[in-house]
Amino acid sequence: MNTPTLSPLAWHALASLDEATFCARLGPVVEHSPWVAREAWAARPFADWASLYDSLSRVIHGADEARQLALLRSHPELAGQEARAGTMTADSQSEQGRLRLLALDAATVQRIESLNRRYRERFGFPFIVALRLHGSLAHGAAGR
Repeated sequence: MNTPTLSPLAWHALASLDEATFCARLGPVVEHSPWVAREAWAARPFADWASLYDSLSRVIHGADEARQLALLRSHPELAGQEARAGTMTADSQSEQGRLRLLALDAATVQRIESLNRRYRERFGFPFIVALRLHGSLAHGAAGR
């Protein structure tokens, strides 16, 4: 299932959304974890974007360990099955595509799959990196 790409909302439009629409719009923001938006809704009204971010962050940090682990486990692996199936969020798809992780040769895919598997076995969740902070893979995520 592809995550739909929605047009950006102006602050006044976001601030005026009802709960169902708010959750529908912000639910996919945190890696397929709509519970974060649903629980953040209770902290409204938000004064600005920073207060919305703070509310989402508080929900995540205040969640029990099981929910936090589920959130971590919902992140896609680098060049993984979700990437090939097109089921990542639009942001993840864009970032992995920008770094050409969606257009790798078979040998590189096998190497990354092996690294992904070993990381997941060791830590219990996928290797997570903020790809938007990397201009290339030369010294970034794939060299782990």
